[in-house]
Amino acid sequence: MKFLGHQLKSPLVLASGILGISYSSLRRVIKDGCGAVTTKSIALNPRKGHEGPIWAEFKGGMVNAVGLSGPGIEIGIQEVEEFKQVCDAPLIISIFGSSIEEFKKLTEYTNNSKADFVELNLSCPNVSDEFERQFAQDEKLVYDVVRAVKGISNKPVFAKLSPNVTNIKIIAKAAEDAGADALTLINTLGPGLLIDPIARKPILKNTFGGISGPCLKPLALKIVYDVYKTVKIPIIGIGGVTYGIDAIEMMMAGATLVGVGSAVYYRGQSVFKKILKEMNDFMIENNYKSYEELIGKIHNG
Repeated sequence: MKFLGHQLKSPLVLASGILGISYSSLRRVIKDGCGAVTTKSIALNPRKGHEGPIWAEFKGGMVNAVGLSGPGIEIGIQEVEEFKQVCDAPLIISIFGSSIEEFKKLTEYTNNSKADFVELNLSCPNVSDEFERQFAQDEKLVYDVVRAVKGISNKPVFAKLSPNVTNIKIIAKAAEDAGADALTLINTLGPGLLIDPIARKPILKNTFGGISGPCLKPLALKIVYDVYKTVKIPIIGIGGVTYGIDAIEMMMAGATLVGVGSAVYYRGQSVFKKILKEMNDFMIENNYKSYEELIGKIHNG
């Protein structure tokens, strides 16, 4: 299928943060049927992240507090180049900064890379703001970041938004008005808290963590549904997709592509092959001839 001028062999996308930035891991999921891959979010400089334990499972999902660890943009770009030397599948490089200037500097690096798309992770704290708001929680900040990056980027730009807002339609429209080429919906929910009642303390060392996994799917579907009616740009729907039917539902809600993340934990790295087969079986049984026919289906019957 076609997506912003690129040919994808399936609508499935590896979500950011699942398999890091190692080109070998990214290449494997392409072989298993993934249409495109997203790197772990990359900052200007190396980051250690939070001290472990950094994730824990609960019934229906998991919480994680990785802390956006990573090697920094220079090493991140090297992994992108190595991936593109051995694989021609589209690659989305995810970046995050604590200020507009950092996002602009990161974009200068991505301009000189072989990445196909740039995803702006707007859900990290804006540390220059005394209240530590996330960019994604303020439509003006979203507009300003996307506008600044679009002004210098030579690649299509995606805005990754947070569910932790009262009206995501306003935020999504701000990103579109600023020039975003697509939206990634949604990032993790929360943060949430898990407690060890025997030890009488939080399970995560960081105390709180982002919520992901199957429990997130109803919220993700609702947000994709709402935003599809609000914007004209494509949506990458993410949140709790574990089986083929989940991906079908996400596309019917309005997603053009479907991100898969925590399902790698639940069903293994071959999950893309499994989900794709389940999707294709559904389409054959219900007389769909192309993935495009699924997009927004519940909006028009």
